[in-house]
Amino acid sequence: MHIQRTVLWVVFSLSMLLLWDNWMRYTGKPSMFLPNTTQQQSAEAGKSSTNNADVPVANAPAAPAAVPGGQAAAQSERVTIITDVIKAEIDTQGGELKRLELLKHKDGNDPTKNVVLFDSSAQRTYLGQTGLIGGPYPNHKSPFVVRPGPRSLDGANQLELVLESEQNGVKLTKTYVFKRGDYTININHAITNNSGAPISPSLYMQLVRDGSSPPGESMFYSTFTGPAVYTDAERFQKVAFDNIEDGNADHVTKSESGWVALVQHYFVSAFIPPEKVQREIYTKKIDNNLYAVGTIVPVGNVAPGATAQLNTRLYSGPQEEKVLEKVTPGLELAKDYGILTIVAKPIFWLMEQIYKVVGNWGWTIIILTILIKLAFFPLSAASYRSMAKMKTVTPKMTAIRERHKGDPTKMNQAMMELYKTEKINPLGGCLPILIQIPVFIALYWVLLASIEMRNAPWIGWIKDLSAPDPWFILPVVMAVSMFIQTRLNPTPPDPIQAKIMMFMPIIFSVMFFFFPAGLVLYWVVNNILSIAQQWFITKKITANAPA
Repeated sequence: MHIQRTVLWVVFSLSMLLLWDNWMRYTGKPSMFLPNTTQQQSAEAGKSSTNNADVPVANAPAAPAAVPGGQAAAQSERVTIITDVIKAEIDTQGGELKRLELLKHKDGNDPTKNVVLFDSSAQRTYLGQTGLIGGPYPNHKSPFVVRPGPRSLDGANQLELVLESEQNGVKLTKTYVFKRGDYTININHAITNNSGAPISPSLYMQLVRDGSSPPGESMFYSTFTGPAVYTDAERFQKVAFDNIEDGNADHVTKSESGWVALVQHYFVSAFIPPEKVQREIYTKKIDNNLYAVGTIVPVGNVAPGATAQLNTRLYSGPQEEKVLEKVTPGLELAKDYGILTIVAKPIFWLMEQIYKVVGNWGWTIIILTILIKLAFFPLSAASYRSMAKMKTVTPKMTAIRERHKGDPTKMNQAMMELYKTEKINPLGGCLPILIQIPVFIALYWVLLASIEMRNAPWIGWIKDLSAPDPWFILPVVMAVSMFIQTRLNPTPPDPIQAKIMMFMPIIFSVMFFFFPAGLVLYWVVNNILSIAQQWFITKKITANAPA
């Protein structure tokens, strides 16, 4: 057994595994590392709900309904609300949230523009809808009347947008509450019964989106885009658009807790119903390449002349862990590290502490890499000592191969005797690397999932650690460092294997041309530290080896 080949093939196979996993998720297949994106078992796939079926699915306006005060129905118009962090557009037709722009986050493809989450353009559909079901009541297709009031914060810390609609004697008043520095929008629903008879409506809140990937999504590190749901019982689960399309996720989950969301790289939008209230959570296809994830909350009995209140919230913004934790339990899981969350969370916490000191995410990555390298120094040293010893006996191994060329059994026996005589463990260089692999994978997802890397500069030409190196300097440096590493390792006796090892740096450099600069920076620093450690240990053992 040649430990140098084992070690290199472990690293190469791991990288190929990550690339294959990204390609699978890019093409809509399940990930090997991230949690299953099917929300329920197939036995639940066929469930349905009367309330769910009643949720309007068409976006076309319904027949004009009566409006407060006996006024004529107003024509559809968009009301624009501007705070210090968002710019929102709410349509009077249904009171829908039709557009939401994040003023503090630049678009990944065009830095002159801001990130737009909610949208209803010809290219994209991403909407926030609420309304009443259980009867002919106001919903997201009904015309609303807007009360006058301020449309921007200016010097205030809070502003409200009030919309009203009445249908068949049932009046729905939606009050959007926007706060300074807050990505959470409170949406208060007041249901007034003017019909003269008791009613028992339910309030639905749903997010509607097309199934396309966000613009600029890379096939080399594709991330999940689609619905997600959370309950205390089932925790955080993602629902792939493909599963909804195939009918494998068209179901209803009943719970007294939880929320629904749409997740994409770095950002999340989530409808959060009131606490400790019975709710139904559903996903469904509503049109060609158009899907919905929503929740239904019973309002209860509303007597004639009475008013019922339901206060809900909509978070739509960046996946910042500390912010999400404060919004509602479980929302921080939208920043998904996969099955290695238990390892990834401490790594990110350490990065935050380093950043508080250095104030730059690029230097934070470098310092973190050094600390991880120091933590695994004993394991790495054992691995490099094993490889160095292997290198000193390479001539003897070559001689054994030549001597027993036609007898594999005797050759293996002679190899085992050589390992025993030279006190070499054939797995000594492989096991330490295998132990470190979970940490490397967790760090990979930390750097890939953290919005803190987005538009974060390092030095000079690196203006965005979440984007590929624009001048490809880091991938080239990485290729050189890998070439040096292969030269430090024992040369495989097999000429074909030796050539493969020489071509590996080129394969890796091409692959990493498309990876975020922050990830490549980590690998470059890790390689440089490994080269220094390996060179020192190899030189020491070679110098002490008998002639």
